[in-house]
Amino acid sequence: MGITIQNITGNTAMVIWPKMASCADSFYSVMYHPNWNSMLSSYSRKNFQKEERVPGSRSSFVVENLTPLTTYILCVTCQSANPSSDQCRTFHTLEQDPASASNTKKELALGIWLTSSILLLIIAGILLHGCLHLLCRNRREQPEGQNRTSEDNGKTWTKSMTQTSEELSRQSQLIQDTERKNPGGIQLATIIENPLTCTEPIMRTSKSQELVPMTEQHSAMN
Repeated sequence: MGITIQNITGNTAMVIWPKMASCADSFYSVMYHPNWNSMLSSYSRKNFQKEERVPGSRSSFVVENLTPLTTYILCVTCQSANPSSDQCRTFHTLEQDPASASNTKKELALGIWLTSSILLLIIAGILLHGCLHLLCRNRREQPEGQNRTSEDNGKTWTKSMTQTSEELSRQSQLIQDTERKNPGGIQLATIIENPLTCTEPIMRTSKSQELVPMTEQHSAMN
């Protein structure tokens, strides 16, 4: 059939074959397999590792993803027919191309970097969510504490005012009882100290000093 294999590298090879009239309106089957042993394997389609279909208008094909330093057998047939020995060729791949190895390393490093970046972003997102949740909870608890303090202060003030009112009522009742016990018309000056005002000393009025003369005049009139 006149199959030739050219441009062999560590990972690729180009196969060229003459066109066949029977495949002009059909397709070609390019079959290949590594580590071929003609003593143990027959030329059957099921014994080949891979098979590629090429349109009938073409007469060449580039085989890719080969293993470096490996012997391959490659066959070309029409319409997936079982190949014969004259339709097959063997070839040996070269060492891996340094540029290809460099590209492989770059792709591996890029994959590792992308994976690490995604993991870091996930961890940062989890930490940020936790911080925001804690901050919101602290802000909610702070107004509640202030409201409780205001309520306590209000209760204390109300209690103080109640006690003051009761004290004033008791003092007023005491004054009324004193007036009932002194029917002679003598007015006693009573000083009520307001606990809400400044506790400065209050001077007695002169009425207490006039108490005795008024009593004597009252006795003289009687």
